Amino acid sequence: MQIEDPNQPTVYDMIGGADKLREMVDRFYDLMDLEPEFAGLRALHPPTLEGSRDKTYWFLSGWSGGPNLYIERFGHPFLRARHLPFAIGISERDQWLRCMAWAMEDVGLDEALRTRLMEAFFQTADWMMNQKS
Repeated sequence: MQIEDPNQPTVYDMIGGADKLREMVDRFYDLMDLEPEFAGLRALHPPTLEGSRDKTYWFLSGWSGGPNLYIERFGHPFLRARHLPFAIGISERDQWLRCMAWAMEDVGLDEALRTRLMEAFFQTADWMMNQKS
């Protein structure tokens, strides 16, 4: 999702850099862990979410134009392939998107940026689906 013009700020910069991105990812996983409406999504994750928090943060850092933390540790993300073992249907996609929208709002991201990110997240989340329901 990096912006092509090097004179323009990256999405990573617009989010607020490492600290704000980490806050957003942590809020996402806190909501997933606490809110009953995300139970289906939570069930796809291991009992402890620390590894998931880190991997999502590392991935989103590079994806948004910041440091390529995920690639430095694991190589190419092969995002869809890494998620194939998990049943991801419409409900899981929509829970992920709702949880991320809530997290972005809670950490105070600008509405225009949230809209831009949600459009990109929807495309990716929809592509990750491997179940019809």
